[in-house]
Amino acid sequence: MSGRTAICPGSYDPVTNGHLDIIGRAARIFDRVIVGVVNQPLRKQATLFTAEERAGFIERATADMPNVEAQVFSTLLVDFARENDATTIVKGLRAISDFEYEFEMNQLNRKLAPEIESAFVMASAEYSFLSSTGVKELATFGGDVGDLVPAEVAVALRERIER
Repeated sequence: MSGRTAICPGSYDPVTNGHLDIIGRAARIFDRVIVGVVNQPLRKQATLFTAEERAGFIERATADMPNVEAQVFSTLLVDFARENDATTIVKGLRAISDFEYEFEMNQLNRKLAPEIESAFVMASAEYSFLSSTGVKELATFGGDVGDLVPAEVAVALRERIER
């Protein structure tokens, strides 16, 4: 897929090792991967980290992937993709519930931008249970999240929650 750009959108509040697995796998397929950090997610309440903090975590966690960058966006996903000349939206799927939601979003996106494809990457087995929400809940109750998120994120979570 020479010259192809993909968008990996999400709230990434916080980025998990499961997210990084999907991003890394997309980086092996596409020439350029833009991790689109949703500024204010509609499906979720207020985020724990600002969009800029979330993008920074991703930039540092993917520093060894030269074709990956993080950008904050506040527009329709398909508009963000067009602005970046992206041909594909890449989403990770963990379970049937993810599929149902992503199927609906895919149909809406195809209606708005039929020229932009969606590609779905199945979660690796070791990350199939992992979600940002679950990580935040574990951290809130003192659980060790060190093997679920980048080290920097684990420290930031502990500090943010202690406040």
